[in-house]
Amino acid sequence: MTNQSRAVDSAHLNSRRLFLASLAAAGSMATTALTGCGVRELAPQSRYLLLDGSTISTSDIKGKVALINFWATTCATCVKEMPELVDIYKKFHLRGFETIAVAMSYDPPNWVLNFVKTRQLPFKVALDSSGQVAKEWGDIKLTPTTFLIDRDGRIIKKYVGAPDFIALQQLIETLLTDS
Repeated sequence: MTNQSRAVDSAHLNSRRLFLASLAAAGSMATTALTGCGVRELAPQSRYLLLDGSTISTSDIKGKVALINFWATTCATCVKEMPELVDIYKKFHLRGFETIAVAMSYDPPNWVLNFVKTRQLPFKVALDSSGQVAKEWGDIKLTPTTFLIDRDGRIIKKYVGAPDFIALQQLIETLLTDS
């Protein structure tokens, strides 16, 4: 083997190691995001501007189990998961469960309104036109990002991407039963 081919093989091996290390790091970050927040920190005290012009705050939902979902009409995963979120809301709402779907700042309000009307979303939908709410919740950039909050206003779980809906429903059931 020539010195040149050894150098090429070494460079290829180093490149492969860097690639594998970056994959491992990305996988670790995704796992962290999906497994929850670890410490049950209090949810940010945000104020949400709802589509009807009214407002609601995080403190207004204290005493309820809540799902805060950051989404966009242009996000394929968000659109795909909405029927599941509707089903979960309908299943648990009368037992003290609330959902607030927060449309991202780049989502045109008329698109959000049209989406909500055509899909007949039964839960609260907020416009985050300034991006302030997304910043308060950890500078959310990726959609969907969803938080499950317990009755005490603590973050129980954070999902980046679509959650496992069966596991999510089981967790909501546990939170509603234990509380």
